[in-house]
Amino acid sequence: MGAELAHNRDYAEAINALGLSEKRGKFPHELSGGEQQRVSVARALAKKPAALFLDEPTGALDEATGRQVLDYIGRLRGELGFTVIMVTHNANIADMAKTVIKMNSGKITEQYRNRSQKSAYEIGW
Repeated sequence: MGAELAHNRDYAEAINALGLSEKRGKFPHELSGGEQQRVSVARALAKKPAALFLDEPTGALDEATGRQVLDYIGRLRGELGFTVIMVTHNANIADMAKTVIKMNSGKITEQYRNRSQKSAYEIGW
């Protein structure tokens, strides 16, 4: 539905890139937690957002699938130019960002810019 609202008929690419093509006809209760998480990312990307807000997008994923998701988000961000705002406890993902803001108990404890960003396959896990 999100793709329809954004007049995006080419959402199959997101489904395929996130490894969900075999799950297209499934209901949410038929998907694992990680698959449901990837569906949420695909739904958000299908809307072609100006800003993408992500809360622990790799939290329920194994390393290989997490890297696949982050890689696709990064590539699409490069192509479409949207802003990504991500909350994560995986500090290594910060190496992919231009600007990093670290928080503790609702307060900013550190803020910096990376001179160069790493790819999803270059960061530690």
